[in-house]
Amino acid sequence: MKCTVNIIWDIETCRWYTETDNNLCLNLESGSFDALVERVRLAAPEMLELNCGYKGPIQITFKAIRIDEMDMVS
Repeated sequence: MKCTVNIIWDIETCRWYTETDNNLCLNLESGSFDALVERVRLAAPEMLELNCGYKGPIQITFKAIRIDEMDMVS
């Protein structure tokens, strides 16, 4: 099974959080990008089994999104 996990930086809370497809339904967050990736890797098999009854191999694609806003002063 293939899943895509978007990992998004929230500048207001200084946290990374996940957005996933409907099969995975992971809502996780962390202050560290690497820690969040590891949490997804551990939680994904359990969530797929609970939500879909799936117990096979999983291919996870991570997409990182970080948007910063800056005020330009001249």
